[in-house]
Amino acid sequence: MTLFEENEPRPARGAALISVTREDLSLYGVQELKERIETLEGEIARVRAALDGKQSTKSAADALFSFKN
Repeated sequence: MTLFEENEPRPARGAALISVTREDLSLYGVQELKERIETLEGEIARVRAALDGKQSTKSAADALFSFKN
């Protein structure tokens, strides 16, 4: 290992999601598909919470920096 060893490039944003959506679902059993749905629904809830937080922050910033005459 050298001091200037090259690091592997970071995966692009969303690369994992793209990979998941291209998987062959015919290889999964019924229970595995149900678990996958639960996992994806949890991820949807997490993304919605992040979106709500960003929208709240944006709304607060817009209100703070709006100059009404």
